[in-house]
Amino acid sequence: MRVAVLGAGYAGLTLARKLERTLPDDVELVVVDESATHVVQHELHRVVRRPSLAEEISVDLDAVLDCELRTASVTAIDPDAGTATLDGEETLSYDVGAVCLGARTAFYDLPGVRTHATPLKRLDDAREIREAFLGLSSGRVVVGGAGLSGIQVAGELAALRDEEGTDTEVLLLEQESEVAPTFPESFQVAVHDALVDAGVTVRTGDSVARADAETISLENGEDLACDQFVWTGGITGTDAMGEERPVVRADLRLGERTFAVGDAARVVDSDGEAVPASASAAIREARVAGGNIAALVDHLRDGRGGFEPRLTRYSFDVPGWLVSVGDDAVAKVGPTVLTGRTALALKTTVGAGYLGSVGAVENAVDLVREELDVAIDEDEIDEALSEPEK
Repeated sequence: MRVAVLGAGYAGLTLARKLERTLPDDVELVVVDESATHVVQHELHRVVRRPSLAEEISVDLDAVLDCELRTASVTAIDPDAGTATLDGEETLSYDVGAVCLGARTAFYDLPGVRTHATPLKRLDDAREIREAFLGLSSGRVVVGGAGLSGIQVAGELAALRDEEGTDTEVLLLEQESEVAPTFPESFQVAVHDALVDAGVTVRTGDSVARADAETISLENGEDLACDQFVWTGGITGTDAMGEERPVVRADLRLGERTFAVGDAARVVDSDGEAVPASASAAIREARVAGGNIAALVDHLRDGRGGFEPRLTRYSFDVPGWLVSVGDDAVAKVGPTVLTGRTALALKTTVGAGYLGSVGAVENAVDLVREELDVAIDEDEIDEALSEPEK
């Protein structure tokens, strides 16, 4: 019997490590990813300003997984038949599988945007953004999309500008009325203030219509001069998913033999609520999927037929939200909003905790050393969390 995990991002790596612990020894586990290296996506923006962090946030899959690893692109999936096409040629069959392919940047067919903007999905993207920015001494950089990724890269670019002593304007554009539009109001306000304090120009309620090499045109007819364009305006499905993110219910089942976990799907949780695309949700979904896959494998191996096992349903519940803004950060934990050194410490420990959870302990230690030049004061964090909401 074979179990396949397709993709080794947050969801895939978390799921694969759980399955390694729970699947019977005679079940073959194979993990497929287009890269042999797992990258901690929520720290990618840091590489724009600190290229040395690339090493800390990169994890060799063969160092943290003890199963069959296949470096290949998944180009098609049949979730009912239990097959995946690799590199457009080879067919991989599985008895139970999970689609954990994540998502790609959505350009929405806006003329010129795909051609002239750089997304932030890979280390090479972060390096390209850095090199282009360092080539400017003045002018304007536009970051399209004020979700968490856009907020973080705008903050890094503003900090890099200050370090380099240039006059470049960093402009963050968001089509909704607030930055971090899907998050609670108190978080939005704190993030907006942090961006302004960092020297980022924030414009909300403005949508990009098209772009060329020197100009970004808005839906309201205004043309903005632009020397560099970074695009973080949304996500869409991978080619293997027909550029779609299919809806899956709380048991995360996509087909007879297949589950979908993380950003690869639009998950509706056990309360009927849409789950936001995020690393924290992907990791928690993977834990639920791991239990469901193990239960289904046990049922199939039993061979006696009958009703399938009752599958666990995912309930969206995260302790809070974190975002960095240059040398500042904003954290919302329960009703409390934190900023400054305490929020930075929380964000670093979350990143290090994730690395530790997937077995990359040395990376976790190095990340903390690189990110924090002061010791984490746990009493300070506890005291801040006990304060009323700001």
